[in-house]
Amino acid sequence: MLKRLATDHQNRIEEEAPQLLGIGTEPEFAIGQRALLVQSPTGNLLWDCITLLDDRTIAEVNARGGIRAIAISHPHYYTTMVEWAERFDARIFLHTADREWVMRKSSRVQFWEGETMRLWDDLTLINCGGHFEGGTVLHWPAASRGRGSKGALLTGDIIQVVQDHRFVSFMRSYPNLIPLGPAAISHILKAIEPFPFEQIYGAWWKANVLSNAKDAVRTSAERYLHWISA
Repeated sequence: MLKRLATDHQNRIEEEAPQLLGIGTEPEFAIGQRALLVQSPTGNLLWDCITLLDDRTIAEVNARGGIRAIAISHPHYYTTMVEWAERFDARIFLHTADREWVMRKSSRVQFWEGETMRLWDDLTLINCGGHFEGGTVLHWPAASRGRGSKGALLTGDIIQVVQDHRFVSFMRSYPNLIPLGPAAISHILKAIEPFPFEQIYGAWWKANVLSNAKDAVRTSAERYLHWISA
C-alpha cells in the first residue's frame, strides 16, 4: 500500500514554526492532516502521524535528528504509526483509554494512564477526552515565536482551530456535526488550565492560533456553551 501511495503522492515538508516541522501528504490523502515534528534538545517527538513514509521524508527527518518517540492525539491519526516507529527506532505513546482502537499490536506501543504524562525537556501529554475518551494534547513549553512566548499546545482536532484562527471549537463527531456536551467542554478546560501557552498548532496546515491562544480557548468555550444551552 505504501509503495502504491508513493507513486502519485509525496510529502510536503515545511517549517510551521522554529523547531516545528510540518509533514503532510499531497495531493491530500484521507482527511488531509499533517504531522508535526517537535525538535527538542534531548530527542525529537513526532506529534500525530500520516500514512506516507518515503525516502525523502526519512532523510529530512534524520537530518533534524530523527524521532525519539511518537505521540498521537487520538485514533483517527494512528495510521502507519508502527511503520514510522520501526523505521526510526521510536516508541509510541498512546492513552490507555483508546487501547481498543489499536488494530495492530506492537511492542513499540506504550500505553499511559491518568491525566498527564511528562516526557523529556518538559514536554507533557495531557488527557483531555473529547471525541475520544483518550483524546490527548501536547504541551510544548519551549515553543518560540517572538519575545515573551509562553509555549504552545499541539491539539490535533481535540481542540479544533476554526477558520478565522482567533477561535476554536469542540465536536463529538466532525463528519456528522455533532457537538460535545457541557461536561466534556469543562473537562477539556480543566485539563489544560495549569499549562501556560500562547499558540495552538492544530491538525492541518496553518490551522494555528499564533497569539493569545489560551484566552482564545476560554472565550470560545464560553461562546460555545452559551449557544448550545440557548
